[in-house]
Amino acid sequence: MIRLRIQSDVRDNTLDIVKGAIAAEITRLEIGLHRTEQQIAAYESRYAVTSDTFQREFVAEDLAEGDRDYIEWAGELKVRERIVADLEKLRAIEYVAN
Repeated sequence: MIRLRIQSDVRDNTLDIVKGAIAAEITRLEIGLHRTEQQIAAYESRYAVTSDTFQREFVAEDLAEGDRDYIEWAGELKVRERIVADLEKLRAIEYVAN
């Protein structure tokens, strides 16, 4: 669990501003994840294999576009991994205000 403590010297809507900013980042990441998932699905469809199989068994020479497809597919998988980790952290935030 992540606790985010917000302290302000004045009574204002600082907590709401921080929550809104984090919610906006979550939305941005979700959009990015959707796009990444579409790219991954396109590679899986094109080569008729799952990404797990691609990661375990494939080398660049196995793909029609060689290095280009290999690097792009592997890159999309890394991006997805990073986005999912960031989303998990942001969604786990518990807000504590004083």
